[in-house]
Amino acid sequence: MTKISDLPLNLVEEILYRVPVKNMREVRLTCKEWDTLSKSRSFSKMHNDKLSAVREGESVMVAMIDYNLYLMRVVLADNEDPIIEWKGKLNKQIKISKVFHCDGLLLCVLKDDATKVIVWNPYWGQTRSIECRYSHPSYGYNRFNYALGYEEKGSCRSYKFLRYIDHVDYRTKDQFLWYEIYDFDSSLWKTLDITPQWCILPYQLGVFLKGNTYWPASQRNREEDMLNDHIICFDFKSDSFGPLLRLPFDAGYHDYVTLSCVREEKLAVLLTHNEAGPMEFEIWITTKIEAEKVLWSKFLRVEEPDGYPLITCNGFFIDEEKKFAMGFVKEGKVTTFNVVGEAGYLKKLKLVERLEIDIHCWANACSYVPSVVQIKQPGKGNTRAT
Repeated sequence: MTKISDLPLNLVEEILYRVPVKNMREVRLTCKEWDTLSKSRSFSKMHNDKLSAVREGESVMVAMIDYNLYLMRVVLADNEDPIIEWKGKLNKQIKISKVFHCDGLLLCVLKDDATKVIVWNPYWGQTRSIECRYSHPSYGYNRFNYALGYEEKGSCRSYKFLRYIDHVDYRTKDQFLWYEIYDFDSSLWKTLDITPQWCILPYQLGVFLKGNTYWPASQRNREEDMLNDHIICFDFKSDSFGPLLRLPFDAGYHDYVTLSCVREEKLAVLLTHNEAGPMEFEIWITTKIEAEKVLWSKFLRVEEPDGYPLITCNGFFIDEEKKFAMGFVKEGKVTTFNVVGEAGYLKKLKLVERLEIDIHCWANACSYVPSVVQIKQPGKGNTRAT
């Protein structure tokens, strides 16, 4: 009689792949071979592909509203009105002031204790708390920016997160720079020797794509530092920033530039033009992105005669096939989730009744794909800094 242990490894992998993800704990406890197999890169990729197989016309995202995180799903069906489904509230006890997504993991900065961050896989319910090691007395913890990413190491991914502050007072020419990175494998902090020739505005959130993080940015040491006319990438393999990459448009002083990710395959950039005349926005997506070269294609352009943004700079999403753009908008005391398309198409989805909360704050969101990534826990006594 043939036993399962006699089967070829690829066949065992195919059998275990059909086990529901929620039962993977039992699989790991069966034997050492299955535990090792379930943690392999190829097996994790098979499960991640299954989890990320979003149906046509669907977008899944995590929305941060009033310091809480909600999992939401937007369905764009042909010849039907869009539907927004709230799948539930993710956090229970803690309040979250900032959130960043990478590979199914969320990096959360706590509202009431900015001295530490929590890395969280909502699918597994796993967390890891990391103590932040430094705060400048004049600027505090709230002025720090963050990014989560990984480095490919053979069949595994080594996760890290970047933490930095870049403060410039253009009146006095004083500046304070501090860049550091935390390695999940070694549980070590490392100070980075970086002298930026660029400027990333403090409110700009980074966007994760294929292990690295991108921001809108501009050249440094000029009066137009407030103008974002480039993007810049932080490479988690080399722990360094790449060169400035030109955006496909010229941004004005009153314009807003925001990045987003398209199904973890491309970048999208939103330009909101807010000067004289009607408000308008345009969205471009990348057709090619490399370390020193990026090519763009215009995706959508919409003009709003009423002077209100149809989607905001706090986070936006696109459905490339159906040519829709989506995002949160706050008009007065009302927050809606707008779906915008060509030829004046606009649908406003109210959030108040669905969430049963009174939304008086800006809403913010990031795309989300569930993952079977296991968060590596720190070894005892291994928290040194370098």
